[in-house]
Amino acid sequence: MADLNIRPLADRVIIKASAAETKTASGIIIPDTAQEKPQEGTIVAMGNGKPDEPMTVKVGDKVLYGKYAGTELKYQGIDYLIMREADVLAII
Repeated sequence: MADLNIRPLADRVIIKASAAETKTASGIIIPDTAQEKPQEGTIVAMGNGKPDEPMTVKVGDKVLYGKYAGTELKYQGIDYLIMREADVLAII
């Protein structure tokens, strides 16, 4: 995993988004302006959770999240998303 010096608080997680698809299944190349925002990624850091709600995900889990979930964050040239654990829809 990346050496990330950011520690999220409470029930927040930091996710490194997967790369956007650049080619369709039939081989057509998708231009940058038409690429969809990825909805899956890998958890690289997480908070300790709330006192009454333990975290159900862990670092290294590949997850699905909502299309407009989270806040974009650029750290050391890499794009990340920071969001609440409740915004994570599923573990793949």
